[in-house]
Amino acid sequence: MTDDLSVQLAHWRGWTGRTEQRTDLVTAAPLAGLLATLDRAEAVPEPGDEVPCLGHWLYFLPNARHSEIGQDGHAKRGSFLPPVPLPRRMWAGGRIEFLQPLRVGDEVVRTSRIMRVDAKSGRSGPLVFVTVRHEITNPLGLAVTEEHDIVYRDAPVPGAPVPLPVRAPTDETFGRAIAPDAVMLFRYSALTFNGHRIHYDRPYACEVEGYPGLIVHGPLIATLLVDLLQRERPHAKLRHFAFTALRPTFDIHRFEVCGRDVDAHTVSLWARDHQGCLTMQAQAHMEP
Repeated sequence: MTDDLSVQLAHWRGWTGRTEQRTDLVTAAPLAGLLATLDRAEAVPEPGDEVPCLGHWLYFLPNARHSEIGQDGHAKRGSFLPPVPLPRRMWAGGRIEFLQPLRVGDEVVRTSRIMRVDAKSGRSGPLVFVTVRHEITNPLGLAVTEEHDIVYRDAPVPGAPVPLPVRAPTDETFGRAIAPDAVMLFRYSALTFNGHRIHYDRPYACEVEGYPGLIVHGPLIATLLVDLLQRERPHAKLRHFAFTALRPTFDIHRFEVCGRDVDAHTVSLWARDHQGCLTMQAQAHMEP
């Protein structure tokens, strides 16, 4: 790690322990929109219905004023999250525990706390990692806990080394092909009020950030993995889900979401791109 990065890291670590609390009402409309985006035929949720796992990502949405938005479409940094200046920000993964269901009509509270800020110098430049813990309560108490990993990295430099991809497993016992497009990505961005331009603004994604196409949201891929599990095991009660994003997925090619049983209560899940490379790996633990 360079001396300059070490000095900045010491400053950013001052955000460790910072907290934020948000309150929301679980309404049916976002859930209906998610079902439509996932191409599900279920009826519109009604009061008292359970929120599907990962549906909590449709609530507690960012609400920065337009004048507070940066060039990339995200809120400017330095309030709750540390002011890391690296231009590329990605949802790198997370670990979620589902203790009890959220239900349509619940008033819910999310308390967020910055747990860790770390940095290292990689082959492609500096990397900064921020881990945020969320605790969501409903009228019955603690319902969902989540650790959310964010990674910041520099813009690409021509000729910089590219990490070698990892070949994805091919021993799945169930799976489905996904054909992402700009409409799917726009709808998910709208559902999560995510202004990050790499997901819907093709000229920005390609000409400014240097990507070959629009990037499929990491949380959307994670949601598609859980959706695959729910299609395969409609009555299973998911208790823990962990995922790691390994490689960007773009809207210019189809990809696959796959699953395989590990044991009676554990399923390995992953996403595989058109080149057979692993883009996301995950593990789901279901109720015994």
